[in-house]
Amino acid sequence: MGTFSIWHWLIVLFFSAILQLPILWVLKKAGKSRWQFLIAIVPVIGYIWLWVIAFSDWPGLQKKNHETNS
Repeated sequence: MGTFSIWHWLIVLFFSAILQLPILWVLKKAGKSRWQFLIAIVPVIGYIWLWVIAFSDWPGLQKKNHETNS
């Protein structure tokens, strides 16, 4: 095997950050704290958390729907 170079870890960090961006956008639309994206890093807990967020009430969307109906 061998050791990984600094370039390997920079590439891993870069792609990990790219994968986290959609989670940040969803949290913003859902009206949740953006710090909750750290939960998504934990594999099993992050998957369960995604289902909880998906089926919960989204205050951000309720506010938007209220503005368009007024």
